[in-house]
Amino acid sequence: MFEQVFKNIDDILHKDAGCSSELDYTEQTSWMLFLKYLDDFEYEKSLQAELENSDYQYIIDAQHRWGVWAAPKDTQGNFDHNNALTGDDLMDYVDGELFPYLKAFKQRADNPNTIEYKMVKSLARLKTKFKVVTPYAMH
Repeated sequence: MFEQVFKNIDDILHKDAGCSSELDYTEQTSWMLFLKYLDDFEYEKSLQAELENSDYQYIIDAQHRWGVWAAPKDTQGNFDHNNALTGDDLMDYVDGELFPYLKAFKQRADNPNTIEYKMVKSLARLKTKFKVVTPYAMH
């Protein structure tokens, strides 16, 4: 199952003008998978907290969560093609807003064992190379 998903992602990335090699695919896929996983993880944690009648403090602020910039939904809950970031808009957001926001976590991290600190170490040198493809392909 996952093998076909990754093949589909590679096929999409291969068509993108910003990704020119398997190393680009790996780098770009890795940061997106990480952020998608973190979003799903935080959602599950928030549901668990709700069931326990407690609050969950999200790591990622609402405006930078996966579902807002990578996979926006319309009022019916379907992928919103009209508000999905692609091309220069996607690159401007990721490089100009998302990555700087994530890199600032290092200043807020209590110690090197926190997820915030590890995120910064993982994402410190990344820049998006996507030109056309939306990260929704990974949803």
